[in-house]
Amino acid sequence: MSTAVILMNLGTPLEPTAPAVRKFLRDFLSDSRVVEIPRPLWLPILHGFILPLRPRRIAPAYAQIWDSSVDGEPVEGSPLLYYTRRQAELLQARLAEERPDITVSHAVTYGEPGLQTVIERLRREGFVSFIVFPLYPQYSATTTGPIYDQVAHIFRRNRDIPDIRVIRDYYRHPLYIRALANSVREHWEKRGAAEKLLLSFHGIPKANIRKGDPYYQQCQETAEHLAAELGLEDDRWQFSFQSRFGKAEWLQPYTDRTLMEWGKSGVTSVDVICPAFSADCLETLEEISVENRANFLQAGGKAYHYIPALNLRGDHIEALAAIVQEQLPNSCSSA
Repeated sequence: MSTAVILMNLGTPLEPTAPAVRKFLRDFLSDSRVVEIPRPLWLPILHGFILPLRPRRIAPAYAQIWDSSVDGEPVEGSPLLYYTRRQAELLQARLAEERPDITVSHAVTYGEPGLQTVIERLRREGFVSFIVFPLYPQYSATTTGPIYDQVAHIFRRNRDIPDIRVIRDYYRHPLYIRALANSVREHWEKRGAAEKLLLSFHGIPKANIRKGDPYYQQCQETAEHLAAELGLEDDRWQFSFQSRFGKAEWLQPYTDRTLMEWGKSGVTSVDVICPAFSADCLETLEEISVENRANFLQAGGKAYHYIPALNLRGDHIEALAAIVQEQLPNSCSSA
């Protein structure tokens, strides 16, 4: 049975301009999984205030990370799309050693290449088994949930539905935790360890947790596993949540406030890692590496270092390969 693996990430504007950002935000923020405010209330706000104003404000931030470099490595175009595409290529090469019947592609939830387009192409090529792999280690209805929705939508009218699996989460996988720990250790070997290690996760509204989203618990477990792998005492680390939006209460502690409190209280050095991100993007390269660096230093801190996402690390690709292999059918045939 020939199997296609599809790595998925959130998506990105096609270019760092206000019109492209507006199109991306329209698709992203129109998803009721992402914003759960009733549509009659939310859509006038989205189209009347957010889409006319916000793209012009954040397009320059996208421009700063476009065609840039991450940790000294050149990046073509959008970092998130570049890394997702390259991860697929490296994973293909890794899996080919043992499973030549496997092909690996990439898709995004919002933007291009879309999941439906990729699946339709692969079906025309003869693939009859699919593993959809959201690159979100921790499950949330706001991130992985929309991918399940898209899979159901794509095949809702098909009589002959192929074998298709969605990897729900992998926050406990030992090779994922090991890759995170290795990235921290290598950073410490180069620069020395800071007083504090902050594990900053993408935030979601607190109300989502009350409704049953397991994201907070999975983030907490991720942080605890990583701290244990690194042998850190409790006073050396903390986890927090970034990227809140609007006036509702989001998951706490907030990353920006935590860093400002640390700076004011006499903490002189901080290392920050974002374990929920498999690839660097606007949230890590601008919000964490630039904005929150300024927050910490202005509050009195002296040294701030962002530890890049796992991106193209060999141990990261090895972890992805192991997770996929656990899902593969046992039979092997050429595509």
